[in-house]
Amino acid sequence: MKFCKKYQEYMQGQENQMPGVGFKKLKKILNKCRRDVQSKKHLHGHGAFLDLQSCPRHCPVCDGTFFPSLLKEMSDAVNCFNERAQKLLELHLASGFRKYFIWFKAKLQGSHIALIQEGKDLVNYAMINAIAIRKILKGILQVHYSKQGQAFRSQAQSMHIEIFQSPWLCELMAFHVNLRETKAISGKAPALFEGCYLTFNDGKPFLSCELFDSVKLDIDLTCSICLDTVFDPVSLTCGHIFCSICASSAASVTIVDGLRAANPKEKCPLCREAGVYEGAVHLDELSILLRRSCREYWEQRLKKERVERVRQAKQH
Repeated sequence: MKFCKKYQEYMQGQENQMPGVGFKKLKKILNKCRRDVQSKKHLHGHGAFLDLQSCPRHCPVCDGTFFPSLLKEMSDAVNCFNERAQKLLELHLASGFRKYFIWFKAKLQGSHIALIQEGKDLVNYAMINAIAIRKILKGILQVHYSKQGQAFRSQAQSMHIEIFQSPWLCELMAFHVNLRETKAISGKAPALFEGCYLTFNDGKPFLSCELFDSVKLDIDLTCSICLDTVFDPVSLTCGHIFCSICASSAASVTIVDGLRAANPKEKCPLCREAGVYEGAVHLDELSILLRRSCREYWEQRLKKERVERVRQAKQH
């Protein structure tokens, strides 16, 4: 089965309709572009050189319709995913009366089972939409030579509308591994999504997920500043993950002040993008997973962190 058909069947089969990518609509726009190019060839005569497989560097159809449409659909998909994933994880991490209040407000039924299924559905949704967008870009950018077309991927990354950049995808993956381990400890049969797991390669941790079309997502959990496993991890808005204290140091702020106090001009140590600290997300599910999986390291690092936090608090 072709991916386009598989994707359409998946999106139509959802109980709760979520935004996706309109393959057919986008294909119609491209076909119109090619027809316009072909008509221009006839106007210029058969001797004129025009590649019918590609549109010109300045294309009013693609630049004015196709890329804005795709940009909006990508933005709608990642915003919907982030919102639902954030609510789900907030519910999982809540305790006491607050947890029951959120359950009642969200109108979720079946407690733990509903939580698991919702998380599984969101990971599936994120993966298949990320693959759909990649396939569209791969097919389009091979034949599209407009300036906007060449800059489109960079634009999407700078707007943080690629689902693979979302910190909530990393949190959902850790959420599934945490639930699986909790079920294994309790001795109950796991009714979980098995595609997410934590692996160690030469002592370095990776959070991995395998799904549609044999696509595998590997998230490196080594902090590129201290070169250790991320401790109290945070994800900057560009998608890069660091230890909270390392990120604070890179942003020239103390732990007491927090990353929101960072100057907007401060840049990510990896990609050098500015303004990525204010919207940073603390990865609580990932922190729980690493604390369980790297107990000795976590305890040693916790002692060091406490000393440093006390020192910064006194200076502050």
